Amino acid sequence: MNTETYGSGIPIVFIHGAGGSALSWLFQKAHFERSNRVILIDLPGHGRSGGTSSGSIDACSDAVGEALETIACGPAYIAGHSMGGAVALRLAISRPSLARGLILIGTGAKLKVYPEILQGILNNKEATARTIIDTAFSEAVPAALKDRVFAEYMKNDALTIFNDFTACDTFDLMGSLDAITVPTLVICGTADRFTPPKFSRYLAGNIAGASLELIADAGHMVMIEKPAEVNAAIEKFVNPRK
Repeated sequence: MNTETYGSGIPIVFIHGAGGSALSWLFQKAHFERSNRVILIDLPGHGRSGGTSSGSIDACSDAVGEALETIACGPAYIAGHSMGGAVALRLAISRPSLARGLILIGTGAKLKVYPEILQGILNNKEATARTIIDTAFSEAVPAALKDRVFAEYMKNDALTIFNDFTACDTFDLMGSLDAITVPTLVICGTADRFTPPKFSRYLAGNIAGASLELIADAGHMVMIEKPAEVNAAIEKFVNPRK
């Protein structure tokens, strides 16, 4: 599995969402590599990683855990977006020694998927992918930015995207959040249509000591839409003494 390491200091691991790759975190990499050890991960079958996508959050979590143990990064802040947030949650429960804290971005304890996405991605990948990208961003985002993300998204084959959304659709930790014992930051855009703020409020309300940051007028891709605000929230969480 492809892992990329930049900078030095307290490590932050970034795990992308469904159909994504390490490129999802370019704004975060540029900011945090100056003060932290940044570890970007391509999940199996994504980006520069070989293999195939698994269709299982547990399998993704195991793959990430094994990769982090291989590079011996020690306890790290685990940041995950959407499906990546589900992976981060599962990792904190199954391999707690790897997690210094969690940063959960645009995600939830349960991630049911619109049936039209699961049905459409195998039948008409391009049209369904366009709908996914249009829904993932707020209406204020320029078309050119959405087009760039769409082009990267289309590099995935249809089965990879289908497996990702299947993994999300079967994920459910609604009754298990009390097993999370590390400091947790929850971030969500107020205009997120895939994982609306109520998902994040549930996480923050059911993980002991968790804090919540709502980013105004941002959609599901909040870390791309409003990188300065997201980075500031993460900075305060991981480097409070700066």
